Amino acid sequence: MNRIGWSSFFHNQLETLGYDLKDIARVTSVRRGCFLVSQGMEEILVTASGALAHRQGPYPVAGDWVVLNNSVLSAVLPRRNTLARGAAGARGKLNGAARREQVMAANLDTVLIVCGLDQDFNPARMERYLTLVHNCGLRPAIVLTKADIHPSPADCKAEAETVAIGVPIHLVSALDPSGPVELEPYIAPGNTIALIGSSGAGKSTLVNRLAGQAVRSAGEVSQSDGKGRHTTTSRDMFFMPQGGMVIDNPGIREIAFWDDQGGVDAAFPDIERLARDCRFSDCSHAHEPGCRVLSAVEGGELHPERLASWKKMRQELEYAAQRQTKTSGRIEKERWKEVATLVKTIKKGRKHGGR
Repeated sequence: MNRIGWSSFFHNQLETLGYDLKDIARVTSVRRGCFLVSQGMEEILVTASGALAHRQGPYPVAGDWVVLNNSVLSAVLPRRNTLARGAAGARGKLNGAARREQVMAANLDTVLIVCGLDQDFNPARMERYLTLVHNCGLRPAIVLTKADIHPSPADCKAEAETVAIGVPIHLVSALDPSGPVELEPYIAPGNTIALIGSSGAGKSTLVNRLAGQAVRSAGEVSQSDGKGRHTTTSRDMFFMPQGGMVIDNPGIREIAFWDDQGGVDAAFPDIERLARDCRFSDCSHAHEPGCRVLSAVEGGELHPERLASWKKMRQELEYAAQRQTKTSGRIEKERWKEVATLVKTIKKGRKHGGR
């Protein structure tokens, strides 16, 4: 079990929760109405219990540790971490904060943000991915694929370094076998990583190269708009010959945030460093006198687009947090309304019964 990511974090839960190790398995794939799980040897197909099927408790995702009752998945062990985003369909709307959380993978060591050096290369989108990953409390790294088709891949890496401060960045070329070798420490024995990025960024090709064989279908990218087809339609965990595991995700078209866990601060350490010297501790870096951030923009020390991205994502996360607070309050209000209705019904029954 250790070789597929089992650790003391999960083992310490068994006695408390009353489960037996022989009934524990890890989810490797989620299918419609069923799951593939592994206990370190072969994968087996199981179904979810009625409670889980009706979303009573965390719904299993790739990377989860679960409890089996024969061929029925009955519970999910508490997660060490999750890679999650706001459910798709919210961005771009006036009141577009996500209304629910979408967990993409669980129990990870690193998240590789995969960007192709074609029309997929977009530093602003990298900032959003980094904020998303940091917001989940996870460690990011960036992989720039298709370096062989770009005339100046080193320039792209240098540009990525301006928005991914302190984050490892790797160039991968189809013509250079050293690229995947450089990534192998991430999939050391027992480690689990997840790949995220746009369709056509080269995630599936990267999985195949790390595996040393074709384990994932890879699609072509349109020459007209640079967009890839959704060849990958499921989240699957693959066991790598290096001893680790890779969870490949379908392409993300919309990077929506769910809540605010400090992801912006971690993704923009340059702005946070400058902000410490602002005159006011609650400076919004918009118009306040003595704003160190604005002076850095005026002096060419900080690019104005970098500050604009920070403000935009900060606003999105604050709105998302407010949305969830209001939603929680509404749920509580509706719950007490149901209680009041029940009390009224009981009193009415007693009144009629006493006649």
